Amino acid sequence: MVQVCLNGPRGAADGAAVPLTPESMAQAAAEAVAAGATDIHVHPKTPCGRDSLSPRVVAATLEAIRSRVSVPVGVTTGAWAEPDPAARLARVRGWTVLPDHASVNWHEPGAEEMAAALIDLGVGVEAGVWSGTDAAARFAVSPLGPKVLRVLAEVTDTQAAETSARMLLAELGPAHGRPVLLHGEDAGAWPVLRLAGRLGLATRVGLEDTLALPDGQRAVSNAQLVTEGLLQYGWARRSS
Repeated sequence: MVQVCLNGPRGAADGAAVPLTPESMAQAAAEAVAAGATDIHVHPKTPCGRDSLSPRVVAATLEAIRSRVSVPVGVTTGAWAEPDPAARLARVRGWTVLPDHASVNWHEPGAEEMAAALIDLGVGVEAGVWSGTDAAARFAVSPLGPKVLRVLAEVTDTQAAETSARMLLAELGPAHGRPVLLHGEDAGAWPVLRLAGRLGLATRVGLEDTLALPDGQRAVSNAQLVTEGLLQYGWARRSS
């Protein structure tokens, strides 16, 4: 599986290619799926470009994307969108249109409560386990571990990304038997994607994770990153 991560917490300062409105996210999603993406991760945005968990904003984003594609669509529940855990939980419980899945960063306050609420709503949980945090240890002893959709193994180290990725996978161990999606960010995005290919793990690529192609050139779209990502992923598998 290659998931496309359309925008992340990026904003207008990151360039016109980053989709910020429901319509531009839907267009970017359609192009990425046509390029070969099989799953979507998106950050719904307010009109001023800030990440939001508002039921109204989430609904508009999901409806726009689903009008263009039929693959699963997931959203973030990151604490930066709503720092207060109780308010964040209330926002999610108020969603009127549900995503297929939502990421929950396991190192954030209130992560297990958020995951439990999503499961109760019938929303798949992507357990975000970041390198450089205690998330792997927390996830290892979580009673919700076996119930999540998959684990997002997120490598935040951009300098020694492959080494950090291998360490993170070792920390995760059996991961409650759940599928693992391995990905990096910025300078670490491509080395980690190629490692995922060699290991036969799911991965993701998109403007949330990197604004650049492997040769350093600026990416013009999520679809271009997906096209290159599939080539890099396949090359990694063949060269393992």
